[in-house]
Amino acid sequence: MNTIKETNFHFEGQRAFYRGKVRDVYTIGEKYLVMVATDRISAFDVVLPRAIPYKGQVLNQVAAKFLKATEDIVPNWVVSVPDPCVTIGHQCQPFKVEMVIRGYLVGHAWREYQAGKREVCGEPLPEGLRENDRLPEPIITPTTKADQGHDEDISRADILAQGIVSAEDYAQLETYTKALYKRGAELAAARGLILADTKYEFGKKDGKIYLIDEIHTPDSSRYFYADGFEQLQREGKPQRQLSKEFVRKWLIENGFQGKEGQQVPEMTDEIVSSISERYIELFEHITGERFIYPERGDLSDRIVEHTKAALQQIVE
Repeated sequence: MNTIKETNFHFEGQRAFYRGKVRDVYTIGEKYLVMVATDRISAFDVVLPRAIPYKGQVLNQVAAKFLKATEDIVPNWVVSVPDPCVTIGHQCQPFKVEMVIRGYLVGHAWREYQAGKREVCGEPLPEGLRENDRLPEPIITPTTKADQGHDEDISRADILAQGIVSAEDYAQLETYTKALYKRGAELAAARGLILADTKYEFGKKDGKIYLIDEIHTPDSSRYFYADGFEQLQREGKPQRQLSKEFVRKWLIENGFQGKEGQQVPEMTDEIVSSISERYIELFEHITGERFIYPERGDLSDRIVEHTKAALQQIVE
């Protein structure tokens, strides 16, 4: 299928390029970034060998919708969304932490809890919890933001002690994170979903904090279906999820957790198609909109055309 595994564009005024795990980022002049959401997929901080059809479009369009829906809470970096796979925004200085917030015991937090830990990032967890249980209150469990390799859990106390973020800025990040999660949970509930956990990234420009990157996407969040949630918990059965967690579980079952010496299992056409279908399913459920498949043709040509036209208007 026609996928975007990587890009190698050149735009007028471009002065830098960075390839992240999923996004290709072009720096334009001193003010703007062009962020292309590719179809790459990562898990356990490792980019998997095959691209997932339509994944980049899903991520970019979900993020655009929810950045717009939360701009009254915190200003965000977006200037323009000229293409289903592209966002152009303000260049900000990113904070070196990702603000993870959890309302339910799932994913990494559950794996830590299952291993016997009763504290995550300095946040205590009560005894007797089961996987996917709702927490008494949402907790913020930050991670360091690694340029390469694995992000690591870190506590608020260590962030402040190491001077990674100032006390004033960190207090504001916590306030924004809680308000964004509350809004995200409300938006999800309106669509019959539960926002189990998510993460936010922030940056600073001209002394002001901005929400950057993506929000409430299947790469940055886990959703449960609300219908049947309580019954499944009572019966101790797995929850119906809309997230990337099923990819992580498939990898774990096949002996891969991103550790040294481990090999990524073969990604068959069937696996790739099932992942693509899950992403589209989440898009339609969380947005309430029908996914519009791109017209046949070269996706790269379309992206370049739309992006160049938008940059001409913005830079002028």
